[in-house]
Amino acid sequence: MNTIAPSLQVAILAFDDVEALDFAGPFEVFTTASRVLARSQPTGAPLFRVRCVARRRTAVRARAGLQILPDQDFASCTAADVLIVPGGVVDAALACPDTLAWIHQVNATARITASVCTGAFLLASSGVLTHGRATTHWEDVADLRQRYPALEVVDGVRWVDDGGPVTSAGISAGIDMCLHLVGRLAGTELAERTARQMDFIWTRN
Repeated sequence: MNTIAPSLQVAILAFDDVEALDFAGPFEVFTTASRVLARSQPTGAPLFRVRCVARRRTAVRARAGLQILPDQDFASCTAADVLIVPGGVVDAALACPDTLAWIHQVNATARITASVCTGAFLLASSGVLTHGRATTHWEDVADLRQRYPALEVVDGVRWVDDGGPVTSAGISAGIDMCLHLVGRLAGTELAERTARQMDFIWTRN
């Protein structure tokens, strides 16, 4: 396995009308990877420390009504090793200067910034995703192309990782992408063990 620094900090953005699996899928991948690794390396800090971050530390209502209680707000979380920006109904988040500024700020020092589904619109609007290949939910591919013509928006893939911001297709594709990110950060073997622990068939590009 690759040598990595302990306790990589993972910040997952939450906002009203976030798609629940866009958020919960990455949360499950990173926390399960830590749990799986701890079985063979029981001493030391967990591999990933995962935090839910929102504009305020009050309950966020996800799409369809699930409530999420953030661990931190924007003021108390100013950096992370991995930033995950989920999607859902992103209209209000796109219109929120604080949200876009926070994404831009955390991205500046993050090792990896990634979006799930329509989270790609938030990366683009915050100035993080400016060019190159990207993807999103199949229903939103045309809209992403129209709004951000400098992007090469592709479909038919589970995720795009060309060395810059990483983007995934819709909803469940975020799980595939985050397993890929575990592989990047800690080795493919751990990613495969994580997928098996989750009883999940990992679809790769």
